Amino acid sequence: MTIASFSGLEPASAACRGGAVTIGNFDGVHLGHLSLLAELRRQAQAVGGPAVAVTFDPHPLQLLQPERFLPVLTTIADRAALLQAGGADQVLILRTSPELLRLTPDAFFTEVLVGRLAARALVEGQDFRFGRDRAGSVETLAGLCRAKELVLSIVPPLARDGVVVSSSRVRNALLAGDVRKATALLGRPYRLHGTVGVGQRRGRRLGFPTANLERFETVVPGDGVYAVRAWSQGASWPAAANVGPNPTFSEDARKVEVHLIGFSGDLYGAALAVDFVDRLRDTRPFGGVDDLVRQLRADVDQAARLAGPAS
Repeated sequence: MTIASFSGLEPASAACRGGAVTIGNFDGVHLGHLSLLAELRRQAQAVGGPAVAVTFDPHPLQLLQPERFLPVLTTIADRAALLQAGGADQVLILRTSPELLRLTPDAFFTEVLVGRLAARALVEGQDFRFGRDRAGSVETLAGLCRAKELVLSIVPPLARDGVVVSSSRVRNALLAGDVRKATALLGRPYRLHGTVGVGQRRGRRLGFPTANLERFETVVPGDGVYAVRAWSQGASWPAAANVGPNPTFSEDARKVEVHLIGFSGDLYGAALAVDFVDRLRDTRPFGGVDDLVRQLRADVDQAARLAGPAS
């Protein structure tokens, strides 16, 4: 099982050829994507080849219509690892380029899927589009597969509580601060990566030192106070996170500050991942430092109960 970079215009490794292939952005690798990966494994077993998941980096919109591009839900490293954990034998990270995006649907099918990957079966969702200007549909793909005698399996949308699971629904839930809903759609807590920067150290003076996260590559949940689980260098701690400004001290800048419960040490400059478990409350101003400290103590106690013990 490997994860590899792939231009789409070069020969793929032998381990990636002659199997079942699915291709898409797979942003978030949510439950709908996992149902597609389950079908991919079935088709791979049927043809006696590898289950190959192909994803894009960067997202095609970043090249084609950067003004429409929205922050993604997963880093490319997390996305590849999640695809592999979901059942893909091989994950190919397709390096998006102008040359690749200029390929017509027919050329993309012939050169990439058949020529480079020697696909024997394809698995896609009903809304799959491919080729220049996204001109190719699943009907286009079906015709091309018939001509080459390839198996095509179209996976229907997955619904939860009457709602179709999609990356946009996950994003909307996160922006609304509804991390429980996001967890239900993803099948796991939403993870945010950042680097710990130097803040004003106000939390330390109040008795609740915080790691101030910076350099985000993915969606930041809506403003609020959250129970989270923080990860660094293989260890994890229950934590409380504040997303948004600090109105008590008249600060308007939007920040992500994380208090790791039971942690002692220096995290400046370190990479930190945060899994959002539950939303505790809105951000709001307090009448003074004493009121703020009482609320912080309650937040930390609740976060410790929800996010579990340190590992």
